[in-house]
Amino acid sequence: MKMKEIGALDVRDQCSGFLYAISVGDQFIKTLMYKNILVVEPRKHSFGLDFTTRGRNVSVIFGDGAGAVVLQPTDKDNQGILSTHLHSDGESAEILAMYNPGTHANHWVNEPPLADFNKAEIGDMFFSHAMIDNAQVFPNMDGPAVFKKAVEKFPEVILEALNANGLQPSDLKLLIPHQANLRISQFVQKKLRLRDDQVHNNIQKFGNTTAASVPIALCEAWEEGKVKEGDLICLAAFGAGLHGEAHC
Repeated sequence: MKMKEIGALDVRDQCSGFLYAISVGDQFIKTLMYKNILVVEPRKHSFGLDFTTRGRNVSVIFGDGAGAVVLQPTDKDNQGILSTHLHSDGESAEILAMYNPGTHANHWVNEPPLADFNKAEIGDMFFSHAMIDNAQVFPNMDGPAVFKKAVEKFPEVILEALNANGLQPSDLKLLIPHQANLRISQFVQKKLRLRDDQVHNNIQKFGNTTAASVPIALCEAWEEGKVKEGDLICLAAFGAGLHGEAHC
């Protein structure tokens, strides 16, 4: 893109990465540090998944994808980011995590061990051939536990964002949730009493592209005429960390 020597940073929050990156860019603009910020969210999961029968419960869910937005300041009414709400819960981090490479895995779970470290002061303590041989380098997900947390925290953070701005779910033109699971989105929709036309889902087409799913869905909604200038949109995500956040 021929952009030379401009500042750049990598925001790694897996499913929540796009919204965290948006929150950083929003603060750069509001503090008048920058006027134009490109937020790019590429996610390639296929190269790191277990496509054997052993890993089918995880691998079947995910897809590859990318999306991007440009943030700019505005003086127009009914435009811009009204508020951002970020949360995390480290106590539940291990129910959705990539344990290896790393040095922390067996600290949390000992039976069976999550990582076969070689006895070394450095190097093999981070990554070893045994980890590869024993298929310990793939994502770990406790699906039922993640679902239970998601259906609790997703509506909470969305309502927090709406309440902070004196709004209610019925005011939303569109909710664009991170495309983690269609059942989760449907549960949130039912709990917030939203109509079908107030929630945009596309996981059935692209799979869970984690953080990239939000800008992909936003672009798709715009192209389909579901989003117009001045509309109230809520972007929400929940995932590894565990993280939960929403923008209105």
